Amino acid sequence: MSRRLLFPVVAVLAVLASYLTVTPAAHGSAPPVPAGWTRIFLDDFTGAANTGVNTANWLYDIGTSYPGGAPNWGTGEVETMTNSTQNVFQDGQGRLVIRPIRNGSGQWTSGRIETQRTDFAAPAGGKLRLEGSLQQPNVSGAAAAGYWPAFWSMGEAARPVGATNWPSIGEIDLMEDINGRSSTFGTLHCGVAPGGPCNEFTGLGSGERPCPGCQTGFHQYAMELDRSVSPEQIRWYLDGVNFFTVFSNQMDATTWNNATHHGFFMILNVAMGGSFPAAFGGGPTASTASGVPMLVDYVAAYTSGGSSSPPPPPPPGKAVRNANGPCLDVRSSGTANGTPVQIYTCNGTGAQQWTYVEAGSTLRALGKCLDIPGGGTANGTKLQLWDCNTTAAQVFIWRSSSSSYYNPQSNRCLDVPGGSTTPGTQVQIWDCNGTNAQRWTLPT
Repeated sequence: MSRRLLFPVVAVLAVLASYLTVTPAAHGSAPPVPAGWTRIFLDDFTGAANTGVNTANWLYDIGTSYPGGAPNWGTGEVETMTNSTQNVFQDGQGRLVIRPIRNGSGQWTSGRIETQRTDFAAPAGGKLRLEGSLQQPNVSGAAAAGYWPAFWSMGEAARPVGATNWPSIGEIDLMEDINGRSSTFGTLHCGVAPGGPCNEFTGLGSGERPCPGCQTGFHQYAMELDRSVSPEQIRWYLDGVNFFTVFSNQMDATTWNNATHHGFFMILNVAMGGSFPAAFGGGPTASTASGVPMLVDYVAAYTSGGSSSPPPPPPPGKAVRNANGPCLDVRSSGTANGTPVQIYTCNGTGAQQWTYVEAGSTLRALGKCLDIPGGGTANGTKLQLWDCNTTAAQVFIWRSSSSSYYNPQSNRCLDVPGGSTTPGTQVQIWDCNGTNAQRWTLPT
């Protein structure tokens, strides 16, 4: 019943006061790496007070849906997600704060972030562990109606298509709490919806488990995807205690493999309202408190054992052609950081051999990535080639419905200025408008 992706301002002083009332006394560093594990990701949120997240590690989800995805994030929740430091910020004490706020008109904003990386995977014959230390929003009773904090993950194939392939690509929810009940739910989503082997839209879940003290202090939530045993398993942990397990033989092999044998990305968010809180009383209401945050001490990923074989090479590059005729091109076949990316007469050279890497939604040529300088978001920002670095400046999601490449951070599309066909015209980002200047082929 968690992240069900169905198909088909308050006064500053009041906000600060609500945050201060839930601030715990101390912050702890991330724990040492457990014996036998290798840490492959860590964010300890040590940025300066009132700063956004590190965009080398995270991207912001904005609005009420993925581009082209289900409305209201597929769950009926009512908030609008933002990248504002009113909603998502580091507090200068080693914590991430995600804070839902209701404005004077009764509308809610909140925050939702995802790891840039989508390759957190259990190697064949090995294990993956995702974990985080979090404090649930410290609110209960009528004031908590509609609160829905979550720490969860989705299969990497969700990102390029706005999760329209859910639930087949797998979703593993490490922690959800609704309506301030000081409890937690762990869930696997898989297969088809409705119904299927994971009983969608509910999923295979632990049910509600008591979580005493989870609203007043930090607790560790973790899951382990274990491919070293037969049957394979997903295990959920609260403060190191395994409280729920799903086994691969609870479903057919194809469904299990599609849901688990690939990379994942992690997500942190606080939703307001939706189908899950509705099942436990509903909300938000006029009595719901505004501004009570979820706090995150750290998030980490580990692997253990398994095959050490290198990943397969990327597919051969192909031309990316604009609807007006020219091809996407690296000027003079340059490989220096900052080399302009332009349109040019299609010629089959290496400067026009692009690969689209779905795991990170990036376009690559000559060993480097299409990049927005400085992570700029303004209309007319010209694009370049740069070392691939998994930042939001290099995310270009292919939208098959419009044959365009969309950058979520800027909320703009890959564009040829004025629809030009003149060789050497440097490409840019611009408001998505569906014109031929923004229509491209996908190098499949």
